[in-house]
Amino acid sequence: MGTVIPLKKEIDNSYLRLKNLIGSKLDDVSQRIKYKLASEINLIHKMTDYHVKSGGKRIRPLLTLASAKLCGYKDGNRDVNLAACIELIHNATLLHDDVIDNSKLRRGVKTANSVWGNQSSILVGDYLFSRCFEMMVEDGSDEILKLLSSTSSRIAQGEVLQLEHKGEVDLLEETYFNIINMKTATLFAAATRVGACLGNKSKKEKDALESYGKNLGLAFQIADDALDYLSSKTIFGKEIGKDFYEGKTTLPLIIIFQRGNNEERNFLKEIFKKNKRNEDDFSETLALINKYKAIQASFKRAEYFVNVSHDALGIFQYSKEKEILQNLTEFSLNRSF
Repeated sequence: MGTVIPLKKEIDNSYLRLKNLIGSKLDDVSQRIKYKLASEINLIHKMTDYHVKSGGKRIRPLLTLASAKLCGYKDGNRDVNLAACIELIHNATLLHDDVIDNSKLRRGVKTANSVWGNQSSILVGDYLFSRCFEMMVEDGSDEILKLLSSTSSRIAQGEVLQLEHKGEVDLLEETYFNIINMKTATLFAAATRVGACLGNKSKKEKDALESYGKNLGLAFQIADDALDYLSSKTIFGKEIGKDFYEGKTTLPLIIIFQRGNNEERNFLKEIFKKNKRNEDDFSETLALINKYKAIQASFKRAEYFVNVSHDALGIFQYSKEKEILQNLTEFSLNRSF
């Protein structure tokens, strides 16, 4: 595929082309989510409405809808129902993540836990999961039920693995990739494989779409972690340095620990032993990230997954859907939102 194109306008257009490909179906997904989350409990109604409306790219349900379209699914609304299910799994994990991380902002707005408290957020996250499983059963496919239930399990395991290694600045790169594979890539992979299941494709084609989604998800998360040390809050909608202050070891930190001298490694170990890190700690760490070009190195690693994701769709015949999905791989790295 070659070098990743650094033109933001062109890259963001690949995301818009994906949305245009789906047409009104994404609106149908939103309506389906609203319907499934309806509750007579006032707090559930307020929290789910607030959380779902807080924004986001809806990249996962878009992938399900586009993959189903690529695989020739036309009749019925199973693609809409399962895309909504995928998005609900994602949103349930976000509610739980924000509690674990004690996050105050997500997508530029206050998190649900900062407004209503941790207890409510955990319970409403559980409510979202319960609705997801209802939708899986309603779909009637044992294959998809098994896929999405095992995906939910892997996401939870990824969360626990990350928590287990919190504050370890000497985290092995292999462990980091295990974490992001379970936490992020596994849902991307499920989102795209579901599309192939809906189209009754062969195992080879299902595996290809799963590989596309998995590697897209890995590239997406690496870029997200790198942008934590690079992007601006106004563009990216998140607190810069959020991972650092929470004691999460991501790829840029792993790289500077690998490349740094003993004095620099000891500095990193000491600040990650602290319960709280301050702005001076962040500034000094940022200086090391710039010194060892850790952002560039992170994006270089991510570019490998972009290429694997792009090439995974090679077994499909040319179509508008295939072209748009392949172009989307570059969006995962070069997006500005």
